[in-house]
Amino acid sequence: MQASAAKLLKAFGRSIRSLRKQRGLSQDSLADAADLSRNYISDIERGVRNPSLLALVGLSRALRVPLRDMLEDVEPRMR
Repeated sequence: MQASAAKLLKAFGRSIRSLRKQRGLSQDSLADAADLSRNYISDIERGVRNPSLLALVGLSRALRVPLRDMLEDVEPRMR
């Protein structure tokens, strides 16, 4: 994986972790609400998983945040 892709995934993972914690959710509860496994959530938050579009939509709904808002913090963190 290219270094820039790895940075992007790590930045996205930090964003998801931050949103999850702001909402007082555990990885298990987020996984249940997004119809994903807890391991999948953990992998996303650690930046080792490139989530699919369907996973992103599930996370967006579970976190009650528009998809674009989940992604807006990623770009500045890469710089």
